[in-house]
Amino acid sequence: MNQGAIRLIFRWIHIVFSIPILGYIYSPFDQIPNYAPITRFVFVPVLILSGIWMWKGHVLRRLVSKRSPNKTTGMKTGRELEA
Repeated sequence: MNQGAIRLIFRWIHIVFSIPILGYIYSPFDQIPNYAPITRFVFVPVLILSGIWMWKGHVLRRLVSKRSPNKTTGMKTGRELEA
């Protein structure tokens, strides 16, 4: 999957998960406690993560690809040094 398709998927996730938050904001005051936990623990974290991924996903992908220093830098582990 190319980067444009991934970005499009994250954009739609961001849009779809923002709709219930708008309902939470504009709902009658007596209905807010019914929606608070799911909004707080599901919708807001998904929005934050998808927003960060769209904003700085290229940096996160670069960090993840450089995670294995033993293979990329040629460093030897303790067992390889003992042999």
